[in-house]
Amino acid sequence: MDDLDRELLNRLQTAFPVTARPFCALGKEVGLSEREILTRIESLKGQGLIRRIGAVFNLQCLGFISTLCAARVPDNLVDLFVDTINALEGVTHHYRRNHEYNFWFTLICSSSEALQTTLTEIERKTGLEVISLQAVKTFKINASFQL
Repeated sequence: MDDLDRELLNRLQTAFPVTARPFCALGKEVGLSEREILTRIESLKGQGLIRRIGAVFNLQCLGFISTLCAARVPDNLVDLFVDTINALEGVTHHYRRNHEYNFWFTLICSSSEALQTTLTEIERKTGLEVISLQAVKTFKINASFQL
């Protein structure tokens, strides 16, 4: 990673241009073409230094509701459970933990009713209880890592 890669990573975290062609705009800012910026980003992804590039929205301001969910999933139902939650467009990510509640996922829905309907459907399809842990208060920390 060179100094230009470090500058690019810093800008991607805190000063991403909101424009139709953000990588072109970034290129102009640092003296590279859009293609050169995209090539560098792909290289940084390949090295595992960038996992994803995406916006973070305030769901409540957009009228959505989200929750963190947990379930106890026995080994013989792992595939069914994972297939069930992977099929939902409102699941942003899920992971397995070494814990009594061994599967966790986040779910976003358009309303409390839609959220409850979705959780009930997961339970119906899998036969497993899903615990919803909705936030009581939201804390947002702006984390960026200057390189």
